[in-house]
Amino acid sequence: MSRAHFHNPPMAQNIQGALPPPRTFMRALGPGLLFAGAAVGVSHFVQSTRAGADFGFGLLAVIVLANLLKYPAFAFGPHYAAATGTSLLEGYRRQGRWALWVYLALTLCTCFTVQAVVTVVTAGIACAVLGFSYEPPKVAGLNLSAPVAMSALLMLASALMLAAGRFKWLDRANKLLVAGLTVSTLAATLLVLPQIEWSQPGWLPPKDALTDRAHLVRITALVGWMPSAFDVSIWHSLWTLARRDDTGHRPSVRQALLDFNVGYYGTALLALCFMAMGAGVMFHSGAKFEDNAARFGAQVVNLYAASLGEWSRPLLGLCALSVMFSTTLTVVDGFPRALATLVKRFGEAEREDGLATLQPRVYRGAMAVMALGSLGILAAVPAGQFKFLVDLATTLSFLSAPFFAVLNHRAVFAPWVAPELRPGERMRWLSLAGIFFLSGFALYFLYITFA
Repeated sequence: MSRAHFHNPPMAQNIQGALPPPRTFMRALGPGLLFAGAAVGVSHFVQSTRAGADFGFGLLAVIVLANLLKYPAFAFGPHYAAATGTSLLEGYRRQGRWALWVYLALTLCTCFTVQAVVTVVTAGIACAVLGFSYEPPKVAGLNLSAPVAMSALLMLASALMLAAGRFKWLDRANKLLVAGLTVSTLAATLLVLPQIEWSQPGWLPPKDALTDRAHLVRITALVGWMPSAFDVSIWHSLWTLARRDDTGHRPSVRQALLDFNVGYYGTALLALCFMAMGAGVMFHSGAKFEDNAARFGAQVVNLYAASLGEWSRPLLGLCALSVMFSTTLTVVDGFPRALATLVKRFGEAEREDGLATLQPRVYRGAMAVMALGSLGILAAVPAGQFKFLVDLATTLSFLSAPFFAVLNHRAVFAPWVAPELRPGERMRWLSLAGIFFLSGFALYFLYITFA
């Protein structure tokens, strides 16, 4: 692919030009909502709620800072796809195949744990809301509880939906789920606000937040998936191309970023909503989250229902299930989609027209391996180690974040991307600040942990 091919005058003009017409923008809308569906899950429902429950609004600055400094690395996914017509994985390949090997190694270190955590949280909430329970068979050393069984059902349902409808069903189902979670979460937050003790909301973080290891683990876990793990930036670039192939409309950089901003700003708002709900319902109650997926789901719904009234239980159930199933669906698609594309990137350059980007057999095979590996982790980890599993997954994502941030920065500012299609100087400096922050924080965490 020649560098001249990227000099697309109409696209370049639309970066700084007027907003795209609504009808044209609607054809590009979708990948940003998929980002929201992937992001608003464990990071929000579990970590943001726990932050509000344990510290009130003391970690508000952490959430805002994480969303701000991680913005460029996430935005570079759709930006690169719209500017070049190829995915971020092609941007990695053009830096050298070493970058693909780095991505593969980081993915294999985190993917099974991430999918296991996302699915078991969804399963725990589903068990609580639907009243699902059963007597597990007694197999020595294995956790075959109701949440694990429900996790298997959720992965199977997601895989069948994606195998049958592929991107089209993913896109449409996610839009419904994101709409449901947004409306129900905003409504629940408005109902919780009067419950907050504004005279003592806990605005300051603990004095030993950066020196106490337990507090530091909580903060790194929150930052690791706030608003999500950087894997989603690669998925977002692939979803942008899949949406283009589905609609026949190639989005401009401006359209792709506008679609991204709809999802990104929405996830930031919802993170604050879940923190407010945790602060309003649990901060002064003395209650602690259960270390069991099923009891955790029941606990959250019950606490909200007890504070707001029994009538609110269906709303809260819809909110919880919409939040987590949207995340499960996008994760079940995201890792296999990226791995299937990665297989092609090792062998050949990505075609700018996007055709045959996804290898169906590799995609389905990766989906099966992901499901089996994730279920294996859930079966091996005792039911009482739920919070440990969540913190492990989020901390691993936190430690891998600087590598993804550097690769994304190098890809979008590379010489093969036309100068007029690259991000501006402010975005460059914000990206470098994010890399510096994430790298420094990761090194400090490792020092405190192992010193």
